[in-house]
Amino acid sequence: MAPISVRRLARLPIHLLFNRDYFWYLAAMLLIGECVLNLIIINKVAYTEIDWIAYMQEVKGYLDGERDYRQLQGDTGPLVYPAGFVYIYSWLYHATNNGSNIRLAQYLFEGLYLATQLIVFAIYSKSKKIPPYTMILLCVSKRLHSIYVLRCFNDPVAMFFMYGCILAMLHRQWLLSSVLFSVALSIKMNVLLFFPAFGILLWQSVGAWVTMGYLIVVVAIQIGLAYPFLATYPDSYVNRAFEFSRVFDYEWTVNWRMVDEKAFVSPEFATALLTGHAVTLLVFLVMVWCKGTVVIKVFYYGLRNRTRMISADEIISTMFTSNFMGIVFARSLHYQFYSWYFHSLPYLLWQSVPAFLRLGTFIAIESCWLTFPSTVTSSWTLLGCHVVILLGLLTKGI
Repeated sequence: MAPISVRRLARLPIHLLFNRDYFWYLAAMLLIGECVLNLIIINKVAYTEIDWIAYMQEVKGYLDGERDYRQLQGDTGPLVYPAGFVYIYSWLYHATNNGSNIRLAQYLFEGLYLATQLIVFAIYSKSKKIPPYTMILLCVSKRLHSIYVLRCFNDPVAMFFMYGCILAMLHRQWLLSSVLFSVALSIKMNVLLFFPAFGILLWQSVGAWVTMGYLIVVVAIQIGLAYPFLATYPDSYVNRAFEFSRVFDYEWTVNWRMVDEKAFVSPEFATALLTGHAVTLLVFLVMVWCKGTVVIKVFYYGLRNRTRMISADEIISTMFTSNFMGIVFARSLHYQFYSWYFHSLPYLLWQSVPAFLRLGTFIAIESCWLTFPSTVTSSWTLLGCHVVILLGLLTKGI
């Protein structure tokens, strides 16, 4: 019996890495390791103040009774996030002794990090296209750990609900996914990058009229959460919380350092990126997402309530790709924006590039996000990696 036990023990690492029956054993080990690692980071690595104080100043204005978004200010400028952000960070304001107990905030963000990892693991568990060992890559990003437990940015909060939305979609809980999508959107509007995929998947899964109903739910939640502001200073709220014309500071760009500042802030540059994004979305809609049928038929079938069962990998791939397109054509990426798409990178890499390039591409992207300040080289490298992935997704999806 002893040799058999030793043989089985020797095979265990192989099973953990490659056998989907052992998926949650590996996931549990990684979560335990992440818990310990984040505790070490919090207690051994110095916290870096960037936006936390500004967040606290902004929500304090709300807690003091101010409802005009133009008057809600922090050290880094005006409040530019929707109402959900105000409520969540108001709770954090109270939970952390008016924002002064930053160590407690870090522990809370460790909890958020672990909860997000658990949801992402659950999403990956539904895929039949990637091996379990890809989960390891989700745990090795130095930049991501920093974004969560050393910076306490709001981007991870929005992404927690967005990944919850995707998981609900995988369980065919469409109403719940719509609620979670709207909650995520109420925290930060980068969530809109997922909307094209969210809409087309709803349309094909539940038909046009149910889709319309769910979209009304999304809008109703936005209005309900924003009511205190819409009822008093509606223009101020809409213009600040959803400021589509906002121009980011050139100083912090990660992805366009190769462009000079004059071109970076120009309307022409913004228009070119928006056009590229729109054209790429259309190409994927016609050639990948509606592959095997005609786009017009998809919309016609939706109007006739002729639905179809969409696979888990189709949901994951479409949602992740839609968001990734927005990343590629983003007017500017700041360091915290890495949390917008990091968790999708292993999945997208395994669907887009040859095996011998996957790890190298992943390391190159992580290296670009660790380069501070960004350089012409790091921006070109990041763009190159993004384009390789996007073209791979297109060619393999056709």
